[in-house]
Amino acid sequence: MRTWYSIVMVSLKGRSLLTLFDYSEEEIRFLLELAKKVKAEKKAGLARQRFAGKTLAMIFEKRSTRTRCAFETAFGEEGGHPVFLSTQDIQLGAKESIEDTARILGRMFDAIQFRGFKQAVVEKLAEYSKVPVYNGLTDDFHPTQALADIMTLEENFGPSRGKKLCFTGDGRNNVARSLMVICAKLGVNFTVITPPSLGPDPQFLERCRAAAAGGEITITPDTAAVRGADAVYTDVWASMGEEDKKEERARLLGPYQVNQALMDGTGRKDSIFLHCLPAVKGEEVTAAVIDGPQSRAWDEGENRKHTIKALMLATLGLSDTVS
Repeated sequence: MRTWYSIVMVSLKGRSLLTLFDYSEEEIRFLLELAKKVKAEKKAGLARQRFAGKTLAMIFEKRSTRTRCAFETAFGEEGGHPVFLSTQDIQLGAKESIEDTARILGRMFDAIQFRGFKQAVVEKLAEYSKVPVYNGLTDDFHPTQALADIMTLEENFGPSRGKKLCFTGDGRNNVARSLMVICAKLGVNFTVITPPSLGPDPQFLERCRAAAAGGEITITPDTAAVRGADAVYTDVWASMGEEDKKEERARLLGPYQVNQALMDGTGRKDSIFLHCLPAVKGEEVTAAVIDGPQSRAWDEGENRKHTIKALMLATLGLSDTVS
């Protein structure tokens, strides 16, 4: 496994990951390099038990394939005990307040993962539980996905600083927002190709630009902006909870479908395609692209596990066990 940065050891013990705004460039780089090492361990067949005796609460308001499987297998194969909790299983925000649920879970578990709707819920869990809390997705952010995205970019092109990543689709959704944050932090040139009505919030855009470490953030409706891109990224046109907007989004985003013509528009044969999954083939991306030779969506999905394991190792104070 190639490494392009020497790891500067930083302490993330006890930290939550609610949004990547809270992490410095050095801390994000540390997590990415740690993830490359734990992936190399897995490929080498090395079995560790670093989470033995530890427990992870996994709260899900929204369904999931990659997020649930990544957290559960990453924690379980290291000897830990992950516990899946849906809203049908616990009283989160119903009979019991979020604050009280957090207080109890914080006394019973070493860490908490939350995947749901409101960013305020994951923030309250972190505030009141007093243990590391991981944002597995909210309507606002999807930070663990962004870590896997950049890891995949670097596996193909080396250091991400100065690379060009283009997102085409709904420029306001949680994936586009999280990509904008991590690209700003790491100096990646990030272009959002979207109709004006689906562009990112201006205040959020300015916050990202203020955090930028050298990379440019571009917002444009012109699909020709993919020219020179290292990676082209898209997401579903209607996120979970927005199913009633599907017809409107199809009308707005149809011209932004990632097809072979758009991929050819990069002018590069080595450009790759990324997607956070699940994908609706024939809508935001054609089957020929996502199942074709330029797609790295499956590597990206696998990397959810390795970046999440690295995050948990670091925040539970076990990063020094990875060599």
